[in-house]
Amino acid sequence: MLAAVQREHERIAVGIEMIASALRKEGRVIFIGAGTSGRLGVLESAEMPPTFSTSPTLVQAIMAGGRGAIFASKEGVEDNYEEGARSVMRLRPTKKDVVIGVSASGMTQFVRGALTRSRRAGARIVFVTCDPHTELQTFVDLMISPAVGAEVIAGSTRLKAGTATKMVLNMLTTGAMVRIGKTYGNLMVDVQTGSEKRRDRAKRIVEIVTGVDDEAADKLLRSARWNVKAAIVMQKAGLKYAQAVSRLRKSHDFVRDAIGEDAEARLRQLLEVS
Repeated sequence: MLAAVQREHERIAVGIEMIASALRKEGRVIFIGAGTSGRLGVLESAEMPPTFSTSPTLVQAIMAGGRGAIFASKEGVEDNYEEGARSVMRLRPTKKDVVIGVSASGMTQFVRGALTRSRRAGARIVFVTCDPHTELQTFVDLMISPAVGAEVIAGSTRLKAGTATKMVLNMLTTGAMVRIGKTYGNLMVDVQTGSEKRRDRAKRIVEIVTGVDDEAADKLLRSARWNVKAAIVMQKAGLKYAQAVSRLRKSHDFVRDAIGEDAEARLRQLLEVS
């Protein structure tokens, strides 16, 4: 299974850049799927806002059978080509968007309908499947197809196919977020801070990057309105909050460019100390 995903690494890299390019141009990412494949798309969509502080509309997911099918299987909904087309058109895809169809078997009519209609609207199309022989490759911009082989339980694509698909989707979204400046080194500097757990994480990130102690990090983050990136720039560049936000904006939201310093040196120093 890991080897199957590894063989697709070049296509995954292309997909990452396609998504990052769309996001830079204010486009969206829309996942389409049914059953396990659909739920994996929903999972990616749901995890983007808390992890990278993205708008809920930036990465979205359409599930055959609607919200109810996320929690309980609905038989037959994956066979409705027309409903797939109607579902995606409710989001009004444009040429700025990337639509990612997910179908382990490569045969889901719901996904076909959605991708066909998205293509007509000018959206870029990525198709993730574990069937490298599907004819859908003839009308998509990019197909990523880890060939995992027969399942341990015949036909149960929630097993090897599901796990491989999750890995691919994870790489696509995470890689794209890294490419648009949502991280600094391996640190989640765009993490939302709406819970105590996430505020603690924000403080640890500020401590790691700036070298201040816990109390100073807390004070700094409060001054930065719990904006981790702004807090780092304020401390490293000696700026007020508004100035730090302005510098980040001019640096296209990349912390590295805003402070003129790569994270690797600081992270390496911490590893040596520990």
